[in-house]
Amino acid sequence: MRRLIALAVLSATAAASAACAETWKPYSAVSDKGLQWSYDTDYSYRDAASGKVVVLQAIGKPAAATRLGPSAPGAADGVGNVMGLDCKARTVVIIGSYTPSKPLVLSDTWRSATAAKAASAEDKALVSSACEGADKLPTK
Repeated sequence: MRRLIALAVLSATAAASAACAETWKPYSAVSDKGLQWSYDTDYSYRDAASGKVVVLQAIGKPAAATRLGPSAPGAADGVGNVMGLDCKARTVVIIGSYTPSKPLVLSDTWRSATAAKAASAEDKALVSSACEGADKLPTK
């Protein structure tokens, strides 16, 4: 009986993990330090109020002996941001940031914040990649 209960708990845990799956899509080149930016395609959506595309981006070190990130908030190796992207104007605004020592806190005023032009290579690559299929994203 105990084995049956343990098996049921493990199955439920595996199903819950699969339901919260993260699909990370790299959008930057691997830097000389081995770092690469990615965004979670499962988290991406179009904000109904602003029309902006909202993405969860994180940094990882894919070639490390023990792969590090990209990971969502709360993970031991999670470092990243939630970004609002204006695909037409090619601007970005940070909605919130996280690290292992700092939980994700989202700004309540991000929709009215002044967005910055996507100027860095990483921001330009994020806008290009995340906006590519923006018309197919769910609206929330």
